Amino acid sequence: MVGIIPMASSIRPSLSTLRFAGASRLGLSLASFTPRRLACFHLASGGNAAQASTTATPENVLEWVKQDKRRLLHVVYRVGDLDRTIKFYTECLGMKLLRKRDIPEERYTNAFLGYGPEDSHFVIELTYNYGVDKYDIGTAFGHFGIAVDDVAKTVELVKAKGGKVTREPGPVKGGNTVIAFVEDPDGYKFELLERGPTPEPLCQVMLRVGDLDRSITFYEKAFGMELLRKRDNPEYKYTIAMLGYGPEDKNAVLELTYNYGVTEYDKGNAYAQIAVGTDDVYKTAEAIKLCGGKITREPGPLPGINTKITACLDPDGWKSVFVDNVDFLKELE
Repeated sequence: MVGIIPMASSIRPSLSTLRFAGASRLGLSLASFTPRRLACFHLASGGNAAQASTTATPENVLEWVKQDKRRLLHVVYRVGDLDRTIKFYTECLGMKLLRKRDIPEERYTNAFLGYGPEDSHFVIELTYNYGVDKYDIGTAFGHFGIAVDDVAKTVELVKAKGGKVTREPGPVKGGNTVIAFVEDPDGYKFELLERGPTPEPLCQVMLRVGDLDRSITFYEKAFGMELLRKRDNPEYKYTIAMLGYGPEDKNAVLELTYNYGVTEYDKGNAYAQIAVGTDDVYKTAEAIKLCGGKITREPGPLPGINTKITACLDPDGWKSVFVDNVDFLKELE
């Protein structure tokens, strides 16, 4: 087991709150979110405007977001049996165990898995809380996406290892891309997409939202993401939007799904959050506030390791943590 200091970008996902390594317990709630304040430039006197820096205009802060050096670092979620999940991901999905750490005083263990080093790849952070062997995934989380050379071959391997296949290989409805769906031992769904070689095989995180246009505006303005594509499927009554920091074939992206007429979902207690790199957590927090987001951890260094972070909720209550790019790389040394 690699012995390293707790990663600041990791938030220990306990059942009721998210605990930052080396920091106090934080309760995260989506209180009094005003979704229509996403115009960003039309702010009420006081409120979010009062929280923003007095030395920077809203326009400057939001313009800076577009120039910030950002990428998706990792996605965090809870599992009931860490060794079982590691075995499934490495043997069936071809991931590598990058590192593992045990924090006995906090009663949890983390494992990082992916298809390349953390300093250049989007990876998975699994959290096992001592004594908790089952979680509720809920209805809001969708799936993770993995690009593979041969979907059928991967599905056969999953079957041979006792895995569950929920959608057999075949063309996606209304398209030509060959896909399949499988479930890991905890019930997390993975969409397998047949693609050529890619630098980022772990390529998607799909989350369901209640107002797609509202979410797109928030992620464009506050997170600096680009709307890569949007597709409406009236026959099946849903619309999807792909957002990210670069083309889908070379970068991990966020897939948001809106199901016609559904505005609320049960998030359960299994999925935790995505971590995003930034050059300045303070300006990042200002931008999030200006766009109506809720800051759940004010920007600043974490006690003990001094890595600068900030954390927030989007309009639907999905959690994200932003980590200083330089500090993140120092933690990997």
